[in-house]
Amino acid sequence: MNHFRRCCRPGCGRPATSTLVYAYSESTAIVGPLTAVPEPHAWDLCQRHSENISAPVGWDLVRIDHVAVDDDPELTALAEAVREAGRVTTGLVDTARDPIEYDTKRDYTDPETSNHPIYRTKRVGKTLSEHKAARRAHLTVVPDPEQPRRAENNTENTENTDNTENKDDTFS
Repeated sequence: MNHFRRCCRPGCGRPATSTLVYAYSESTAIVGPLTAVPEPHAWDLCQRHSENISAPVGWDLVRIDHVAVDDDPELTALAEAVREAGRVTTGLVDTARDPIEYDTKRDYTDPETSNHPIYRTKRVGKTLSEHKAARRAHLTVVPDPEQPRRAENNTENTENTDNTENKDDTFS
């Protein structure tokens, strides 16, 4: 199936031949050759619309017909260095193995061995129940601030004070 980019103007279905980009800081509209990949802040135009386009009032319109690509070895080396530095390893993929080959012996749904972000928490215990218990260990019970006042009210109303023990001891 052959896909081509179409003109972005409403009602126009012709193939795009050029790209329109606005340089807002310089108040310039630039019409140049069609970019290799579509960009989010660029507009693809057909031949007719690229020839008849005008810039907003107070803006300059620059037309670029051809972009010369030089084979400068320093520029090529710099581009390769930037491309290599851009390859970031996130830890999701093991770079030691071939990423295309699928390891059938490994269980990727096992929380103990999986490197998926859902399972990539700090593993504490050997079993999942130990791990969950350790994760909840930071929670503590907070006593109700009104409970000591209720205990005082109960001691005043009842004659038997042996039943009203200090309620704070139950929360330690």
